[in-house]
Amino acid sequence: MKEIRSIVSAYNNIDHSKVRVALASVVNIEGSSYRRIGARMLVQSNGVWVGGISGGCLEGDALEKAQQAIYKNHCSVVTYDTLEDDQNQIGVGLGCNGKIDVLFSPIDPSDDSNEVLTLSGIIGAEQPKILIKIIEDNNQNNLGKIRLVSDELQDQFFDLDVGEFNNAIRNTFAQERSSVLEIGEKKILLEFIRPETRIILIGNNHDLSAMAGLCHQMGWYVTIVGRKRKVPKSLFSMAHHVMEYEDADKIECTKYTCVVLMTHDYNKDKALLPIFLEKKPAYLGMLGPRKRLEKLQSDLNINLSKIPFLYSPTGLDLGAESPEEIALSICSEIMAVMRDSDKSSLRERTSPIH
Repeated sequence: MKEIRSIVSAYNNIDHSKVRVALASVVNIEGSSYRRIGARMLVQSNGVWVGGISGGCLEGDALEKAQQAIYKNHCSVVTYDTLEDDQNQIGVGLGCNGKIDVLFSPIDPSDDSNEVLTLSGIIGAEQPKILIKIIEDNNQNNLGKIRLVSDELQDQFFDLDVGEFNNAIRNTFAQERSSVLEIGEKKILLEFIRPETRIILIGNNHDLSAMAGLCHQMGWYVTIVGRKRKVPKSLFSMAHHVMEYEDADKIECTKYTCVVLMTHDYNKDKALLPIFLEKKPAYLGMLGPRKRLEKLQSDLNINLSKIPFLYSPTGLDLGAESPEEIALSICSEIMAVMRDSDKSSLRERTSPIH
């Protein structure tokens, strides 16, 4: 969602009477790739761009292809095949080792349903969406046509069978992973767009700055709960909300909400922990040693070891010592939980990363 925010912000600041734009988006992957389906870059006719579709090996060529899409005013799909040892192919020798389909779509600012404006409407959404996009069709005019859905289709999408399409939509929502559907001559991307992670940081101590700073860099939706007068002014620009301890019970949690108790105050944690256990966030982390957790368990008369979303001590075992390293440890664990990762080293993995 961070990239979508950046693209929408850049788009809104463009003088469309002087500059035209196109969107390059990854729509299919075979083998390995640096970025997943849904990676995007917004390219202006003057060569300025924001976002990205790879680790840097494809952006230069994509810039040229996007500008071609602008001047020709039609969509096209370009396949970057780095599986073959062809020295003329973009990306060969740079470790991509995959086949990546990129859709280049000129954006019409007069079209209220163009892709950038459609994406702007999901910023801040608390539930996932699916962006349906035609990525292959004998009729080239259909390329890039989109439909945003939050549940099943309620009406016809082109000439596709609604029942078959809704089965694919349900599966994509259930698996929380983008998929490509082939129906007849058409190839359709069902892009699963998860809401941005909402992180609730509770505390006032100096380690709050490191944690809030990293969460901000990750593009997460940050809420700080503490004493407003004690929160460093620099953090107000990083947080979407700053609240008092007494307002913690007003916070709503979804399956995309993560909470970290970092008060360093036993009594505060004792009061706040039951509140967030009741809300059942996706992740509830608490600083402190295991003995502290055991004492809380005894005092609250709750079997905390049976709470699947409670992580205390919080964070992955990275050998962290400084506030910045501890923040990295916690954010790494949160990301692993939210992406259902087994937290193993990538060198042990035999299948493609993406």
